[in-house]
Amino acid sequence: MDLTILYRGPLASCDYDCPYCPFAKRRDSRERLTADRAALERFTAWAAEQTGDRLSVLFTPWGEGLVRSWYRRALVELSLLPHVGRVAIQTNLSGRTDWLEGADTDRVALWCTYHPGQTPFERFLGKCRELTGLGVRYSVGVVGFDDHLDEARRLRAALPDEVYLWVNAAEGHTYTDEEADRWTALDPLFPYSRHPHRSAGMPCRTGESVISVDGDGTVRRCHFVRAELGNLYDGSYRRALGPRACPLGVCDCHIGYVHLETLPLYDVFAGGVLERIPAPGSGITPPDGLVVPSPSRRALPLTVLRDAR
Repeated sequence: MDLTILYRGPLASCDYDCPYCPFAKRRDSRERLTADRAALERFTAWAAEQTGDRLSVLFTPWGEGLVRSWYRRALVELSLLPHVGRVAIQTNLSGRTDWLEGADTDRVALWCTYHPGQTPFERFLGKCRELTGLGVRYSVGVVGFDDHLDEARRLRAALPDEVYLWVNAAEGHTYTDEEADRWTALDPLFPYSRHPHRSAGMPCRTGESVISVDGDGTVRRCHFVRAELGNLYDGSYRRALGPRACPLGVCDCHIGYVHLETLPLYDVFAGGVLERIPAPGSGITPPDGLVVPSPSRRALPLTVLRDAR
């Protein structure tokens, strides 16, 4: 069985204080950190035993995981398992990168977010250059606030051409076409983030080949649907896997809507869905002549034009 797992344990602390994040500068208690470490080590041990499956894992912690040794160790260990095709994590890239020397760089990848005002530009760029030097796959992105635009442009100019720079629409923000065009000039896939996608009754890979797992092993179809499918560790979730339509009205987060079968994003990100890296070519051009949104809203795919806030 090919299975993609989005793992999110108890960790909810971060070393940044972004004003748009509810977990900014939150500190976890010693007990919570101990529980998070134990949960992650249990998950890693489980994954190592699943030699009959083909696994891909994306860690999506509420906080910053890579400042914790157990997340670094988990990524290295999982990357070395022959039945793990990809292991990736969302990170602010504030920590060191030398630990990646022990990982399989064909399997490990980072989804990095640059937060202007939280770290010096040159420091963040230096971390990106370290990843390039190590041969680690990574994408870099920003949240699409007006005051981030100049820094995002500066980052795009400084990054290697092959590194994809993505832009997340700011939560609750409505973009004029002019504003959207500015962000689309940096990230031609920004129109997919600009509007939530209607998902009610639509086919989605979550719950079939993609699942969400928490620190206790509770399995759900995704992070956004609370209904439980079973537990990872007793195997009860397997009986619940199968094709299913989305029960929510809209999906507005990339780690959710990327799995919608009504969108072409598995082709756009072929080989790099977890780390948000588009298929080879120009770095953003999907294969087989698939249409990528252009800066003009009028040229967007119908699936995007139908979406509304």
